[in-house]
Amino acid sequence: MKLLVQPDDGVKPLVAAIQKAKESIEIAIFRFDIPELERALMDAIKRGVRVQALIASTNRGGERTLRALETRLLAAGATVARTANDLVRYHGKFFVIDGTDLYLLGFNFARADVRSRSFGLIVRNRVVVQEASKLFQADSTRQPYSGKSKSLMVSPVNAREHLSGFIAGAKKSLWIYDPEISDPPMIHLLEERAKAGVEVRIIGVVPRRTGLLKVRSLKAVRLHVRLILRDGERAFLGSQSLRAAELDRRREVGLLFRDRAIANRIAKLFDQDWAKAKISGREAIPAEKVAKKVAKLVTKKLPDVTEVLNHVVAIETKAEKLKLDKDGLEETVKDAVKSAVQDAVNEVVKREAGVVSNVK
Repeated sequence: MKLLVQPDDGVKPLVAAIQKAKESIEIAIFRFDIPELERALMDAIKRGVRVQALIASTNRGGERTLRALETRLLAAGATVARTANDLVRYHGKFFVIDGTDLYLLGFNFARADVRSRSFGLIVRNRVVVQEASKLFQADSTRQPYSGKSKSLMVSPVNAREHLSGFIAGAKKSLWIYDPEISDPPMIHLLEERAKAGVEVRIIGVVPRRTGLLKVRSLKAVRLHVRLILRDGERAFLGSQSLRAAELDRRREVGLLFRDRAIANRIAKLFDQDWAKAKISGREAIPAEKVAKKVAKLVTKKLPDVTEVLNHVVAIETKAEKLKLDKDGLEETVKDAVKSAVQDAVNEVVKREAGVVSNVK
């Protein structure tokens, strides 16, 4: 097994794989706009390789491009099938070379994606490769897929069940790349792991605020991958986010695997990305933690309470003689305290999170 890392590796490993194909290529396409990859497919057809393409019936904003690609591949001699409309979307990204090598990708065959933070796997495990080919043929012929693999995660067939079990099995850590985690049961499961002492770190977005999950957003480069590293040893890589649609209503493909060298490399890259990422505006800093530190800061700056009370009593007893506007005085004091607390909160949040927070 080998790990592909984007944007470091670019398109060259994919082109090289297609150039080495001798007998067959099965390729599932959701987005495709890389000329050198298309040329490699055309050259493969010319030298007698059997090319089968399964092209998504729809993608947001790119149907015309997909239909044009179908026409070019058909004209060149490829076998082309279009995905059914029984699922909301066919979003898997993979191809199989000569029935022996599976390229399972977290990114599309698109320029924007290979310039993003993403990953892919080159898998040579015979059982996994055969299962991926079985899925490809089932979807190409619009037949039901009923795979029973515990490694190949196929939505909506088995992904929710197996990913839930995978997450629930975490003992020490869950490090996650995911553009959007919004499925309530999955968020609840992550929170339960966090309560049990598991370190949950997410690079991506969690729309629902929570103080249990550490969330940061990748700013230096676009994020386009779904990956979970569990306890630094086992991992999931695929096309399905922890979202209801991608688990239950779309065709998504991923893999659960164990590979020490790959896990170590992923952990190193995640740490580097985490250090560069910004704390997400959707990550809640626990209110109790902030409140305690604010109280400590504010009380340090307050004068002696007895002295303040003496001044207040003196002012009150002379209020009539001086004709002070007590209502105005009260509002002024409230504003002053509010301003002091707001400044203190901002100071704490900046120190704790490394970002400026406006508290109202």
